[in-house]
Amino acid sequence: MLGSRRKAAPVVKNGVRSPRWQKRRTLKLLDDGVTVWCQSNKTSSRAKEQQSFSVTEVECVREGCLSETLRRVAGSVPEDRCLTVIFKGPRKSLDLLCQSQEEAQRWARGIRTLKERTENMSQTEKRADQNHDGKMSYEEVQTLLQMINIDLSEQYARSLFQKCDRSADGRLDHGEIEVFCRELLRRPELDAVFIRYSTNSCVLSTEDLRDFLVDQGEDASLVHAQSLILTYELNEWAQRNQFMTPNGFTMYMLSKENTVFNPEHGRVYQDMNQPLSHYFISSSHNTYLTKDQITGDSSTEPYIRALNHGCRCVELDCWDGDKGEPVIYHGHTLTSKVPFIEVIETINEYAFKVSPYPLILSLENHCSVEQQTVLARHLRSILGNKLLTKPLNGLDPRCLPSPEALKGKILVKGKKQHVVEGSSSSSSDLSSSDEEASKADSKPRKKKEDKKPVVSKLSPELSELVVYTRSVPFKGFDHAAKKPATDLSSLSESEALRHVKESGKYFVRHNSHQLSRIYPSAQRLQSSNYNPQDMWNAGCQIVALNFQTPGEQMDLNQGRFLQNGMCGYILKPPFMCQPDTTFNPENVGGGPGHKPVLFTVRIISAQQLPKPEWEKPSSIVDPQVWVEIHGVPIDNNKKKTHRIDNNGFNPRWDCTFNFTIHVPDLALVRFMVEDHDYTSSNDFLGQCTLPVTSLRTGYRHVRLCKVDGSSLSPASLFIHIKVTPCHSSPSKTPEKSPTKSPAKSPAKSPEKSPEKSPGKSAAKKL
Repeated sequence: MLGSRRKAAPVVKNGVRSPRWQKRRTLKLLDDGVTVWCQSNKTSSRAKEQQSFSVTEVECVREGCLSETLRRVAGSVPEDRCLTVIFKGPRKSLDLLCQSQEEAQRWARGIRTLKERTENMSQTEKRADQNHDGKMSYEEVQTLLQMINIDLSEQYARSLFQKCDRSADGRLDHGEIEVFCRELLRRPELDAVFIRYSTNSCVLSTEDLRDFLVDQGEDASLVHAQSLILTYELNEWAQRNQFMTPNGFTMYMLSKENTVFNPEHGRVYQDMNQPLSHYFISSSHNTYLTKDQITGDSSTEPYIRALNHGCRCVELDCWDGDKGEPVIYHGHTLTSKVPFIEVIETINEYAFKVSPYPLILSLENHCSVEQQTVLARHLRSILGNKLLTKPLNGLDPRCLPSPEALKGKILVKGKKQHVVEGSSSSSSDLSSSDEEASKADSKPRKKKEDKKPVVSKLSPELSELVVYTRSVPFKGFDHAAKKPATDLSSLSESEALRHVKESGKYFVRHNSHQLSRIYPSAQRLQSSNYNPQDMWNAGCQIVALNFQTPGEQMDLNQGRFLQNGMCGYILKPPFMCQPDTTFNPENVGGGPGHKPVLFTVRIISAQQLPKPEWEKPSSIVDPQVWVEIHGVPIDNNKKKTHRIDNNGFNPRWDCTFNFTIHVPDLALVRFMVEDHDYTSSNDFLGQCTLPVTSLRTGYRHVRLCKVDGSSLSPASLFIHIKVTPCHSSPSKTPEKSPTKSPAKSPAKSPEKSPEKSPGKSAAKKL
């Protein structure tokens, strides 16, 4: 039922918040096949609420009483009739009680199927989705133009309408609407590239296509060229004769196969057998929060979102709860509380759905010794064999294992009791919280304090679970160098940044063998983020950010961990892994890691940029593009195009920017599109952030993302990229530009046999 385009029959469910609070809802799938329409009747009045959601907004669907709300009512409602729709971003989840088990299964399965279908939908299908059934008047066409964000002159719009209205009845039927949309979707800049490489300006032969692939820096074999024709050419005659038409070329250029991100980096391709300290690790701070750290809700849902985005280190702020059960929340604030046991159950379910590599639980432990014992019991009973409880066989317990060796394992990061030399007693750091220990360590201590007996605040049962990630205060690089690699220090962003600026080389050396965790300043009450690039420049591995707060910092984090199959572990460059490295992120005069390249990017055009959600339906955007380089300080730079007035559909810039990137192995490039505004700050439209080392050269499309990091498809940028070592001489062959001469030199034509190079007569068959 859910897979069809026909309108689904209304299904009545109850929205649940508590045993007493249930709202009756009617859900049905709309004609577009991706939108679920909801209508709910308020219990206090006859007024009706209407809202809808797209399956593209859904993070996942959980069947049964697995959400916090449904867990509270478990026992009073049938579990097999319950499901929870969890959304991407800050939107609250939707808890539903269906009329039957079959209905719950049908909706859960249907939403998952539609979500998968839209994610895998080809560009051709997305284009077809813009064509509506029935006929359209000129007024309806104007509405369509507003929907796809294009501002056409009245004269051009009417002439195009009349041209497509072959029946001359003042209305466009299905076929005529298709022609109208195809005319709108014409890409002159792609046609110019096509003509540039085509011998006869009509089709691309396999030799022509191979020339193009050579300039793209791709596999230019005959077999690959033929496979592209078979895949993307829809014209049967051209396909049989191994030619590619302009339409086939457009389909190929718009496909995932031609995106700017190197597809080889979309899988795990890096060496995963090095020590954990040699990797950047995707890490979350205050993972339980949905918003700010003062009044925001605590929930299990942010853990699901973080883990589904490849996060490999999540934080749990643990406090004593009622009835002997620990809770997680931001202590001494108005944030809500979520039971520790529910968080661990969620982590157990989602820990390895996206990445098989080790997950670190960063425990901010504020519990009494008694409830710490409860923490340990829940960790053992729920996580079972996934929980690492002792060093790996055959490995030195003082050394860090590799991600490969720890596959499928969950590590606890926290304080650990240890035997004091020369004494038969055991002791631990007074502070059981990393952040408390960091603050305490920064305060001067009196000598007489050392003579006082150390009173343990740790439960032995919880201490036993800390194996390779023992939290210790940071007491300087010389002190840390004498300690085992399994000691891990947490530093505030300000303290870490001071070390980067003052002792960059020694910080990099420290991070070559020990793990460092960086966390946001306590003054960031709104859960804002610091710049993670500053910390990566020093080799810090666990750079913890507030995943619930979108923005430039989270864009950088998403870009950093996009490569290596989004597994959450990125191998640091070799010059950061050597214990005697002299790399200093503040150095501007060369040295290890400095391999300067000239990065040339031409912003050609954009396609189907959206209007900001708060804008009026009649408004049209005035887009401009920023190209930003984020890396070591010497590489940080950004440049912008001019704005294009009143065109979000197919704006054209043809702006070329040059950047010198000295340490490309650490650099990210961020493409950010905004709507220019004369009276206020510019509105964000979309962005894409990528590692410089994962970029492909040539003519590419950049798929844009929303502010929360989710796909903004089909919105994209069309660009050309060239990367040249700075020490090499400039290429004698100029970049092939669609704004330059529209055709190749005719001298090339006689070299080809007539059978492989059709003339105008062959083109007529198309």
